[in-house]
Amino acid sequence: MNAIFSRPVSLPGLRMQALEAGPAQGPLVLLLHGFPELSESWREVMGPLAEAGLRVVAPDMRGYGDTERPETGYDLDTLAMDVVHLARHLSPGRPVHLVGHDWGGIIAFYVAAHHPEVVDRLAVVNAPHPALLVRELARPAQMLRSWYAFFFQLPWLPERLLSAGGGALVSRMLRRQMVDDSRVPPGKLAEYEAHFSRPEAVRPPITYYRELFRFLFTPGGRRRLLATPRARAPLMLIWGERDPALRTAFTQGLEPYFEQRPIVRRLPEEGHTLPLEAPDKVASLLLEHFRAARATSGVERVDVRAREQERELHPPA
Repeated sequence: MNAIFSRPVSLPGLRMQALEAGPAQGPLVLLLHGFPELSESWREVMGPLAEAGLRVVAPDMRGYGDTERPETGYDLDTLAMDVVHLARHLSPGRPVHLVGHDWGGIIAFYVAAHHPEVVDRLAVVNAPHPALLVRELARPAQMLRSWYAFFFQLPWLPERLLSAGGGALVSRMLRRQMVDDSRVPPGKLAEYEAHFSRPEAVRPPITYYRELFRFLFTPGGRRRLLATPRARAPLMLIWGERDPALRTAFTQGLEPYFEQRPIVRRLPEEGHTLPLEAPDKVASLLLEHFRAARATSGVERVDVRAREQERELHPPA
């Protein structure tokens, strides 16, 4: 039941490939990966969720991995509709738990705000809310951290650079986002390098950034993101505090965009790529969120490993 297998999913206008685990009748959890990653990033998180009785599906997003790479459709609205179609296809008539990291988190925020009927609970891992992205990118401190997003606006050069040397730069990029990359074995990222070893495979992921910047730096786009509707799905934001790309300012100011006060779990010893470097902590927090009463709220700085050890020493009566 908890084995992870790969499956195709045919959606309107897009053929996706996804990893799946867990009981077919369990509550559905969709896991959306970031850049420059693949559905494989969630593998170590999927096991504990499946063991808890959840049906877990992690797709290769549009343009990534074995999912189709169409010429268009890398704007936020289309990327969000891919997720909506996936949720409705796999869980017709029932909302899903939606989880996103990095770019997957941006898309998850957008889906929860614009398609509230699809999302039961929302969890985001080190990713900015679109409205806060507008605010923070205007500040020099975040602009410096986001230098690569500006570099990606250049034609053809980013594709050539990332695909050079068999995609070796991709694994180096991912490891630089970690606090302790020894947690990820040397061969673990070979699949990422192989996928990004061709310029034509790099173009779609880079296009995410190009489309977003075209949208962000137009008056209409900025206004629309700043006016993002309030999401009704309860949010847990999981944040590695030693993220070199995103400031902790993204954990603040979320309340106007949610009907319920967001829960923020800040992990002091982790970096940006939490699904890869701390999958057990991510899985533990996700299970906490999915099981929690809807009224739960608050902000907490936690060490999940210490908390789990405490539970083992002092189990509940």
